[in-house]
Amino acid sequence: MRRPKATARVMRVLMDRHFTRYTALDSYESLSVRESTRMDRWYAVFTKPRQEHVAEEHLERQAFTVWLPRLEHSVRHRGRWVDRIEPLFPRYLFLQADAADQDLSTIRSTRGVTGLVRQGIEPAVVPEQVISFLRETADPESGLHHIGSPARFKRGDRVRVIEGPFEGLEGVLLKEKGEERVLVLLAILGGERNVALSTQQLMRARG
Repeated sequence: MRRPKATARVMRVLMDRHFTRYTALDSYESLSVRESTRMDRWYAVFTKPRQEHVAEEHLERQAFTVWLPRLEHSVRHRGRWVDRIEPLFPRYLFLQADAADQDLSTIRSTRGVTGLVRQGIEPAVVPEQVISFLRETADPESGLHHIGSPARFKRGDRVRVIEGPFEGLEGVLLKEKGEERVLVLLAILGGERNVALSTQQLMRARG
């Protein structure tokens, strides 16, 4: 399943050395982040395919501070919705280091790592504001991001029931009734009825 397009836009913004505005998300302007007085900086590490966790583990063994943002999202598997946890930015993680005290050249030879993201010949520095923003928008309890999950359906969408007693019927989504339940207008026995259903029982109707 493809990641929400927002994640790709965010990753492009991270690499902008002259970053002044977070155009991918409107709420950036409300951030107030104290500038760090320490010499350590955040860098983006490009990993080998599906080896983000391997890279994270082996970089931590070298005493680097490493952060791998994770995304929880729902996917269809054998006819049912299941939750999966995957890297927010596939093949990327963040590393904090003081280039004056720590040898960054060892990063490239670390298991699971392809190399540091660079601008020219220099490692690209990720702005502190970006790291702070990503941490603030993660779930405070789990630390996971949920980009795109609540907006799977919106009012007025034509949906099809895929399980339960109304399986096969199509209707129109009227409104949300909580995080996981919605009210759907269905044609039942020659009349129209409002039925509360779980979002996991629905998919978008074609056409």
